[in-house]
Amino acid sequence: MTQAEVTSRTGKRVILAKPRGYCAGVDRAVQTVEEALKLYGAPIYVRKQIVHNKHVVQTLEAQGAIFVEENEEVPEGATVIFSAHGVAPEVYEQARTRSLRAIDATCPLVTKVHQEAKRFAAEDYDILLIGHEGHEEVIGTSGEAPEHIQLVDGPEDADRITVRDPNKVVWLSQTTLSVDETLETVARLKKRLPMLQSPPSDDICYATSNRQHVVKEIAPECDVMIVVGSANSSNSVRLVEVALDAGARAGHLVDFAHEIDDAWLEGARTVGLTSGASVPDQLVQEVLAHLAARGFTDVDEVVTANERLTFSLPQELKRDMKAAAAARG
Repeated sequence: MTQAEVTSRTGKRVILAKPRGYCAGVDRAVQTVEEALKLYGAPIYVRKQIVHNKHVVQTLEAQGAIFVEENEEVPEGATVIFSAHGVAPEVYEQARTRSLRAIDATCPLVTKVHQEAKRFAAEDYDILLIGHEGHEEVIGTSGEAPEHIQLVDGPEDADRITVRDPNKVVWLSQTTLSVDETLETVARLKKRLPMLQSPPSDDICYATSNRQHVVKEIAPECDVMIVVGSANSSNSVRLVEVALDAGARAGHLVDFAHEIDDAWLEGARTVGLTSGASVPDQLVQEVLAHLAARGFTDVDEVVTANERLTFSLPQELKRDMKAAAAARG
């Protein structure tokens, strides 16, 4: 019997998932707001939540960021940052009309999907966009070619789709979906549309896939899976669903450690712990401390991938940072 097996039978332990937390796109977006505040000074306006995480938004607000829903709420001539989830072309036009200094913090992997949508629309394809209705990323991607794009919100939606030419149709997807559900949706679509084409490369981002994969690995051993993340974070919500589907006996989403109900831990011997791609690791460490105070002192980290990808800051911000550095001599 291994030490892990001994611990799981006789003591309380935490299985800590890795990768977890910040992905490269989130890290870039948060840094964009922080550097803009240093460079231009407060206030800096941000259209929508820069990333879907309460703690991150509250922290940036304390530093001088002001979050708004639309460009109309930003004073003319001010600086506005577009969130990591991407925006439709009309949002850029609105910013130009109001003489706003716009900085685009869209995740490059979301930008890739936008480019695919534009290319397939230019070739007059029908585009089936798999995603969740109302999600900011879906709204932004759909805005690139609204006359060509139909939303497919899960496998059940596949049967209602109609296209002009079944030989000229392609599917794209939101980057933060459940990998398994997306594959199920594509399979349903292909039953009706055998010539359905796939995107040139996977639209679901590496971070979403990696976080779901490690959760699948550890879920069968877990009495409870705790996912740190916000309720409006698609990838965080998916992690709870993936854990339950993979065999965790229970799963819960929390923003902060104090939201954990002690009743969830009653009778539990093994707690799984992970976090969504927009969650700083400090929040995970606070959950570990919370669990340790309740007897879950043994922590086993399970690593299924090492992420090294980074993205550079937006070009418009880097240009101004370089000019400011030159001016300082």
